[in-house]
Amino acid sequence: MLQSVLMAVPSIKLHDGNTIPSLGLGLWKVKDELRFNKMFDSAIKNGYRHFDDAQTYGNEQLLGKSWKRSGLNRNDIFITTKISPQHLSYKSTHASFKESLLKLQTDYVDLLLVHFPGPSWLRKNKWRAIEEIKQAGLAKSIGVSNFNIKHLQALETYAHEMPVINQIEMHVFMQQKQVREYCRMLNIQIEAYSPLAHAQLMNNPKIQEIATKHHKTYSQIMLRWCVEQSAIPLPKSTNPNRLKQNSQIFDFELTNEELNQLSRLNTNHKTLWRSIIAK
Repeated sequence: MLQSVLMAVPSIKLHDGNTIPSLGLGLWKVKDELRFNKMFDSAIKNGYRHFDDAQTYGNEQLLGKSWKRSGLNRNDIFITTKISPQHLSYKSTHASFKESLLKLQTDYVDLLLVHFPGPSWLRKNKWRAIEEIKQAGLAKSIGVSNFNIKHLQALETYAHEMPVINQIEMHVFMQQKQVREYCRMLNIQIEAYSPLAHAQLMNNPKIQEIATKHHKTYSQIMLRWCVEQSAIPLPKSTNPNRLKQNSQIFDFELTNEELNQLSRLNTNHKTLWRSIIAK
């Protein structure tokens, strides 16, 4: 059995009463089984219990195999998956989710998300299917991904249950203040994907200065900034050393002055999906 060598990651309570670990591991693009297994094992040893998957990632079956062979109990890990944009209808949402459960080797997921808003005329039925999946006990919590304020406002008009999560691209250089504030008013928890901006901007002198002061890495400051914004960062790495470093963000805090300095770094630098999400 794999064992964590670090203390547990703190949890956050969602508005439906369930809890979620405040750090997750993004699984995008990791499709090689050997590479996936090494990443998963290293993650478990370094305290990760929250795994963020999606139908479009093409590796739900690898996560299913990995957690099964780990010896962990199902309630020891938090599994997220997302309904693919290609599954637009009520029926295909239900059918594809059943396939996801088989691949993940579980009879429920902890969190089920709509991956992208999709066409406005189909969102209502898709969300109805998501709500039914939760009502059937097949998803403990439900949410959305890549929803902007316009999408959330529309969802409010027909949802019987509002999402507990909105997963968006968020990092020091793409701070998403308006969406975050709107979600805060609705008591929707933010998850931050690409919290390291895909390593596109790793040479900012202010972040490096703060990292040096705290004896931390540049990446750890970026991830800690997410935590200080009450967001759940979902960094992705297959490197054991980086996996370990990315988990070591709960033993220090940024000062108000440092947070103010970091807030001024926002340039709305989006690394993914701009044209898709704008619809």
